[in-house]
Amino acid sequence: MKNILFAILQFILFFALFFGGSLFPLFHIQQVLSVTPEGTRIFIWDGVALMFLLLLVILFIESRRNRIRAAAPWTAAAFTLAAIAGYALKLGFLTR
Repeated sequence: MKNILFAILQFILFFALFFGGSLFPLFHIQQVLSVTPEGTRIFIWDGVALMFLLLLVILFIESRRNRIRAAAPWTAAAFTLAAIAGYALKLGFLTR
């Protein structure tokens, strides 16, 4: 039960970082996807980068506490679900 609660909290944290990094890019990492007469379609990678950095920090903490076997699958699942939810909501995609 405790692992599920922490996985939900991690999902919320990952999703919030994806959302915040997509709206307020810190690193300005952008990739042009397509150029059309209506505008340029780009993807902002900052939210994904922040999520991945947080994943590495959480996995490092779990390994130092010898909880990597019990907690890492829940953390990976929360990261994956947050990434899927962010891409489904088209976070990071921008047309200029």
